[in-house]
Amino acid sequence: MLNKTVNKMLNFYQVDYIGYADLTSYQNDLYESGGNMVKGYTCGISVGIIIPKTIVDFLPERSNMDIACQYRIHGYDVINSRLNTIASNIASYLNKSGYKALPITAADRDNKKTNAIISHKMIAHIAGIGWIGKNCLLITPKNGPRVRFISVLTNAPFTKINNPIEQRCGDCKECQKICPVKAIKGMNYIKGEGREKRFEYDLCNNYFEEMKNNQQYSVCGMCLYICPYGRK
Repeated sequence: MLNKTVNKMLNFYQVDYIGYADLTSYQNDLYESGGNMVKGYTCGISVGIIIPKTIVDFLPERSNMDIACQYRIHGYDVINSRLNTIASNIASYLNKSGYKALPITAADRDNKKTNAIISHKMIAHIAGIGWIGKNCLLITPKNGPRVRFISVLTNAPFTKINNPIEQRCGDCKECQKICPVKAIKGMNYIKGEGREKRFEYDLCNNYFEEMKNNQQYSVCGMCLYICPYGRK
């Protein structure tokens, strides 16, 4: 019943993905990521909104200021704002219903890390929405990585279905080939392995800083654009 109520709320907000992750066996991972603030939560609600194809498909022309602006504002900032509002509303509903609930801020680039205290893509992966790709993004079977996610942690007794999808990248290395700074190493995700094994964040971050210094919109998204699962 609780799942149906929250799903109805989420459908009102025009979300594209909803998943419920059983975090009982992931307590150490949660603590290592977010410390005491996220300790003890047994369920992660994953919510995703698709970035419009009408924006992503033009990313190869992102040197055009209008295209870069569309992606940064409507493909990133606006969707993040929508996701934050949705997470806040879910948490408020659960709190009023007598449960603990913690909305996790939508991920945004902030120097050496993102500002989300847990990995939204990992919660989505545990919930069975997709797999972690070679580009370190959550890959969905239907829309590839062209989805932005947010999470709500709770102790509410949702019906949880943990069925993580095994990686399906296979031998594909399109994201590695297209990366403008060669930050992607082209390696499949292995559970428990650090991001640095597959991705050199400093190269990516320096590229964004260079764009900022040149008075450009700091957008890339080429690994998101090129993924065959999103382009089909």
